[in-house]
Amino acid sequence: MQGQIDSNLGGGVVKQRVARPAQGKSGGYRTIIFYRQGRLAVFIYGFAKSERDNIRIDEERAFKEAAKHVLALTENQIDDLVRIGEFVEVA
Repeated sequence: MQGQIDSNLGGGVVKQRVARPAQGKSGGYRTIIFYRQGRLAVFIYGFAKSERDNIRIDEERAFKEAAKHVLALTENQIDDLVRIGEFVEVA
């Protein structure tokens, strides 16, 4: 994944830039993703760069704490969460 992740915040949390159509990445969106290489990527939060500069330190801490739990889920637990509508699987 060399060069594919914009900002690794640690603890399985990455911040990824997403381009806005016809405007590029710098004026686009920022997403927070819980990520375990080769296993799981979970979109958690997104915001337009024009709406806010960044996430706050307390939000980063909360994301890292939540990532511990989400990334520890088994495949069966994830399937159950998808089935009951708590998670939505995208391809």
